[in-house]
This record gives sequence, C-alpha cells and structure tokens, in this order.
Amino acid sequence: MYRFLLTPRWWVINVFTLLAIPVCLFMGSWQLSRFETRVDTHNQQQDDASRERRAAARPLRDLLPVTAKTSGERATATGRYDTTHQLLVPDRRLDGRDGFYVLTLLRVDADGDVGGGKGVADGKDGAGAKDGAGSKALPVVRGWLPGDADDPAVAAKVPAPPSGEVTVTGALQASEHQGGDGVSAAGGLPRGQLGMISAASLVNLVPYQVYDAWVTSSQAPGALKPVPPTAAEGTGLDIKAFQNLGYTGEWFVFAGFVIFMWFRLFRREAGTARDLALGITPPEPTAPTAPGADRTPDDAERTRSPSATA
Repeated sequence: MYRFLLTPRWWVINVFTLLAIPVCLFMGSWQLSRFETRVDTHNQQQDDASRERRAAARPLRDLLPVTAKTSGERATATGRYDTTHQLLVPDRRLDGRDGFYVLTLLRVDADGDVGGGKGVADGKDGAGAKDGAGSKALPVVRGWLPGDADDPAVAAKVPAPPSGEVTVTGALQASEHQGGDGVSAAGGLPRGQLGMISAASLVNLVPYQVYDAWVTSSQAPGALKPVPPTAAEGTGLDIKAFQNLGYTGEWFVFAGFVIFMWFRLFRREAGTARDLALGITPPEPTAPTAPGADRTPDDAERTRSPSATA
C-alpha cells in the first residue's frame, strides 16, 4: 500500500523534507545562540558598568580605539572648549521626554594629554588638520535639555562652556552610525545643529582633526542633565536582539510546517492507495451541462410564454 513512497515524485518530497528540517533547526538554533550571546553581553555590560562607576577614570589615550570592551568606560581628557563650535543634537529622548544633546568640542594636545596613537582622526577617522598638526578635538556631550532645539527660548537655556583649561570625565562612546537610536543622517538641519555624533559628520564643520569617539560627561552644568552611556553597537538587548529571537521562532515554525505538510500528503496518498486496494475508485468528473439541456419537450412546452403560444 505504501509503494507510492518509491515513486520519483515522493523521492523528491522525501529528499526535500530530510534536507529542509535540519536546515530550519540549524538556523533556528543559530539565531537563538545569537540572542543568548546578546543577553550574556548585556549582563556583562551591566556588571562592567557597576564596576566602572566605582573605578577611577583612565586617560583617553589608554582606551582608544573604542571597542565593545572599552565602550562605556570612564575616560578623562584635559583641554580647552571650543566655544565657537558648540552644537545641538536634536531629537534625543531621555526619561521618556523629547529633547536635545549639547555637544562642545574639547581641544586637546594629541601628543600630550591624549596621545597620538590609534583612534586619532588621522585621515581615515576624522578631518584633516587645518590650524595645527598637534591639536585635535574630542566631542563632549555636556548634557541633555528637554524641549525643541529650534526654539530660541529653549536654546537660550543652554549654559556656556567654561573658558580656560578644563578636565572632562565621562563615559567613552563609539561614533554613531546611521540607523542608531535618535540618529538623523538626512541633513537639512539648521546651522548649529548636528544629527549624528561622529567624526564623519564633523569633518566639514570644524577646521581641525576630530577623534573617532565621543564622551558623555558625568557632570552636567546648569539645567542640563547627564546623558547615560549607551551599549556598543551590536551588543546588549536592542531591537536587533529581539529580531534574533523572532527569527528563532520563525525557523522552528518552518520546520514544524514541513513535517505537517509531509504527513498531510502522506495520509492523503495512503488513503487513496487504500481505496484503490479495496476496489473503491474516485468518481470521474462529469462535464458540465448547458443550461436547459436536461429539459424534456413537455417542460419546454410548459415554460413557453403566452405570447409565443398566441
């Protein structure tokens, strides 16, 4: 009764099923492992953040270039704020409220306090130096302010950066990329605003080199609020992590669907074979008849209209 399993058609079905199920299970397990890795990384970052809050800040030169390990660590740098290039970064949310970041560039001596090693914008990481080979700038987010950055009354609340030499301490962050939370790379922003915090976006705004990193200051002056550090890209429980979890479910559902369809086809084929073995043949389809073809002459006579019989 099951000889139909040896037909070429069923050979194709069986081979497809035997290949599809392991592939679906492998892809689902791989997506699940990626989600678990992100969960472990998130937990590790939480532990590291707790330790870093208690740990002493390290010089910026010791933490560059920014990696998933060094992102979020406390860094310190000494220099002078460029008061002529303070920028507002709009459309940033904090504590469920809309607002903007206040970003000021800290001019540092790359050969002294920060160091001239890796991570410096030297042609591939930032802008070319136009007013001094040894001076570079570190973007510093001094804080967050609620409101609309386009509102002059709100922008007037931004405190001016301090003059003279200052030492900044805060969490080190990697340059932002298009697609990040709150990042706007569409352009068209008013003068004095910045959509994405990165050396690439600052290259045409300042006449000096820029580090491929930024710092969110732990001390916010005036009405500003400190901006908490964010997880490095590709780590933590972000939207991509839950996408991995969703893909896991999809691949396992695909595997179950393949098994379901195989059993459904098998039962239908086996039922047909069983009926044929018992001498039960499926009824042959009959050709559709034209309307009125099954009428008798008497029926046609009775349905004639009175005008036709008159």
